[in-house]
Order: sequence, then C-alpha cells, then structure tokens
Amino acid sequence: MDPTFTLGLDYGTNSVRCLIVRCADGKEIGSSVAAYPSGRQGVLLEPKDHHLARQHPGDYLVGLERSVKGALAQARKQRGFTAARIIGLGVDTTGSSPLPVDLNNTPLALAPKWRKNLQAQCWLWKDHTGWREAARITALAAQHRPQYIAKCGNTYSSEWFWSKIWHCLNVAPAVFDAAYSWVELADWVPSVLAGVTDPGKIQRGVCMAGHKALYCDEWGGLPDKEFLALLDPKLAALRDRLYTRAHDATALAGRLSEAWAKRLGLTAGIPIAIGEMDVHYGAIGSGVREGTLVKVIGTSTCDCGVVSAAKSVPDIPGICGIVRGAILPGYYGLEAGQSAVGDIFQWWVEVVGGGGDRRHAELTRSAAKLKPGASGLVALDWNNGNRTILVDPTLSGLLVGQTLHTTPAEIYRALIEATAFGARAIIERFKEYGVPIDRVVCAGGIAEKNPLLMQIYADVTGCTMHVAGSSQACALGAAVAAAVVAGAHPDFPSAQARMTSLKKITYRPHPARQRVYNELYRLYRQLHDALGGLNRSADLSSVMKDLLALKEAQRA
Repeated sequence: MDPTFTLGLDYGTNSVRCLIVRCADGKEIGSSVAAYPSGRQGVLLEPKDHHLARQHPGDYLVGLERSVKGALAQARKQRGFTAARIIGLGVDTTGSSPLPVDLNNTPLALAPKWRKNLQAQCWLWKDHTGWREAARITALAAQHRPQYIAKCGNTYSSEWFWSKIWHCLNVAPAVFDAAYSWVELADWVPSVLAGVTDPGKIQRGVCMAGHKALYCDEWGGLPDKEFLALLDPKLAALRDRLYTRAHDATALAGRLSEAWAKRLGLTAGIPIAIGEMDVHYGAIGSGVREGTLVKVIGTSTCDCGVVSAAKSVPDIPGICGIVRGAILPGYYGLEAGQSAVGDIFQWWVEVVGGGGDRRHAELTRSAAKLKPGASGLVALDWNNGNRTILVDPTLSGLLVGQTLHTTPAEIYRALIEATAFGARAIIERFKEYGVPIDRVVCAGGIAEKNPLLMQIYADVTGCTMHVAGSSQACALGAAVAAAVVAGAHPDFPSAQARMTSLKKITYRPHPARQRVYNELYRLYRQLHDALGGLNRSADLSSVMKDLLALKEAQRA
C-alpha cells in the first residue's frame, strides 16, 4: 500500500512549527519553523507591567502558512511523498491563551480599530495581569463552589481562562463588550482551518476547558451562571456565548476547508484532530502511559501524567488539574509545572550577562566541572512565579549564599539546580497522593541539548531520566492524534506504539551526588516553605551557615 502521512502544527511561545510524519512508523520527513513577526520574539510586552504578555492573532495565520509550505517543500524531497497522501492534521498550542473574537469568529485584533490595543490581542499563557482576579476566583470558589477548584489544587491561576477574561472586563470594558466570545488558541486554529465562522459551532477541547476554564461534566460543563455572576454579571452573560460541551482527542475539530486546502496545498476535507495544549500532545508524542511522567522542558516546564479513568484519583493540592479525557482518551490527565525554566537561564545569560548561545555553552562547560554544593549556593526557581505546588504568580526568584568570589558559572549551575528542586517537589507531590511514577520521559530542546541539566535532574530527583525520541514531541503528538482520527491506527496506544520512541541515552542518579543534593534540597524546601507561605514561623537563620558548611565539605 502507498504510505500515508499526517501533519502536526505546534504553536509555541515564539514560533509555530509544522511537522510531517509517516503514519506507519512516525518517521519525520519534513519540518519547518516560522517565527512570529510581532513584538519581542513574537511576544507583545508592556514595559510598565512585567505581568503582561500578549500575541497578535495575525501572526498565527502567517506562521501557519509559512511553516506548512516550508515543511511540504522539505517533504517533497522524500521518495514516495506527495501532499495528496497527507490524510489528516492536528494542532497544539500554548495555553491558556484565549483571544476575543467577533460574531464571525474573527479576532478583534485583526480589525483596524483594535490592532494596536494590547487588550484585544491573544492573552498569552504567561500573562499574569489577572493575578488579583485569580485570587478572587479562588476565594469565591472556596466559599461557594469548592468542587470547582478541588480538581486544580484548590487555587485558580492567573495563567488561566476566567482570570484573564475578567481582568479584560475590569481594565478594558470596551474590548470586552466588543467581543462576542472568547476562544482558546488551541480551539481557534482548528476552527479557522475548518472554515468555522460561528464561535458557537467551534469544537472545544476538554484539555483546555478542563484544565483552564473549570469545565467538568459532573457539574454541567462550565461554571454555572450564578457563580459567574458573583464575579461579574457580564461574565455570567458571556457563558451563553461560549460552549456547552468539550471533547477529548477522539473527536474531530472539523475538516479542512476548501479555502485553506488551496492556500496550503493540501487536500480539502481531510480530518482535523481536536486541539490540545502543546504539552499534552507533547506527552502523547513522548509515549505517555500510566506510570509515566512526561516533562516537557522549555521556557517553562509542564509535567503530565495519566491515570486510567476506571480508577479513582484523589484531589491533589497545588497541581494544575485533574481532568477526565485530557491528554489521552480514557484516562484522567494530570498536569503540573514550573512557570519558568529555560526563561531563567535565558535571563541570567542574556539579560544579565549580555551573552548569547556561545555564552550558554561556555557557562554549561564551566558549570559541569563544579561539584554539587561546592559553590555554597541555593536558589528558588520562582522568577516567573510558582505554578506548582504553591500556585502563586506574585512570588519571585531568590539566590542565597553568594560571596565576592561567586562566579557566573556557579550561579548558572545553582539556577539549573533550583529548577531541578522544583521538579522534585512536583514528583513528590504526585507520589504523596498515590499517582504512580515508574518512568520519567523528558522532551524539548533543553532535554536534548543539555546533558548537564539532565544529569542534575536525575541526581536531584533520584529518577532515571529518559529522553523522547523526537525533538519535536509536541508536533509529533498532534500528528499522532491526526493519524488516529484519520483511521491510520485504531486507537492512541496503537498509534503511540508505532509512531513514538525514546532515545537510547538515559541519565541515572549518581548515589554520591544524590546524597549532597538531598541536603541542598532540604535547604531549598526550608526557603520554599517559609517564603511560599507554607511555614510562616520558620527559622531561616541556619540556612547560610549550612550552605557554608556544605561548601567547605565539598571543597575539602
């Protein structure tokens, strides 16, 4: 039989990637990346408000066309490929990244009146301007609807759907009033490709709805209007213009429209998989199964796991959500993460140090020569707030133990270690509540390119670190979903078995280093619990002296 192929679109923070893969074995035969043209590396910022991060919706369409055409051009060089053999496509995006649209599903920011208005853009996942609204949602839900936040760690985040929309209403009521509806980016891109011009007919994915918008079938979908009216009556009215049902990845988002098929050079009518969060499809592309924790490591990190829907999953304080049907159909999807990882390294090397890729490499080489604890440093990984387990965007980074002899490489290593300590806190929280973790798979460019980080993660967590076989796991996961809905494979486990893999390299914990990191992690947790509000009576007077003692012992 002639080979068939699917196409995965991965909308990241700075660019969109298109990946074309063979359905039979997941072989990647074409890929292309298109950077977003607007703002700073694709992000619209406001110097007076470091919480603000937006994107222009027009960039998504430009990136779509450029990346698909670039991937097709590369794939055509492969024997046996023609665009006519692409049988389906899937889309993943950042989230929660909602955008206001008009009655015709057109983003407000595409209209001349709103083009330069930051409030009319897509509200990018890392926008924290709604932190006050998030705190109010948490308080009201705890009082009136505790079940709403029980599944998301008992804290609603400023990174999520309702806090962003409510903040828009509070600071830009004209924009809110002009919007007929709001759509997550992961739902909007498939709707555009399918030619949907009515926001009410967009097929919404349960991954975004459940993890970001408090959707659950148990209470009838989205939060009820009575509760939303406690926030603002206009939010209650908006509910009727959103959606009543969200779908898992077995559902179709639609079929490719004639217009977009012609524009992209694909076949009209091929199925479009339901949109999911980038890290959720990344988990699928990394071979997630029950017992596997997938860490997608990038500018931030998202940790994803699944538990059979036939089992009972307890509510877990401080994690980002437990949603039936999210990630893999037939499973509860569990999500946690860190708001900044790669962003922290970039800040230290590029913003503070004024360097680039070469400087990253220099610091990595120097940091690799250092022994754990020998610098006498410990840091907190909260430079963009804490997503899990404290769920507090108002927290900030910290470095303890520096002296006049501290070097840039020592600080660089301490920042890597801080993100590893944050990763360990998440793993411990999952295990504390009975979530099985017998394998950790890491995906993303950092996992592939930075052996130092991977070994530190293994030594800190005590877990063997595996690396996803594809360097484009998110786009691959979207392509896997497309292969399932197109009928190339009967279900997701079958598709994953054929289309995903792990690299041969593994990183195993080193016992001696692990013992040192256990001591450093103890100090990290003292700072974490005290400054994060878990232990307000903590005595931190010994932390610096303990760091000095550890430093002397390691240098002896």
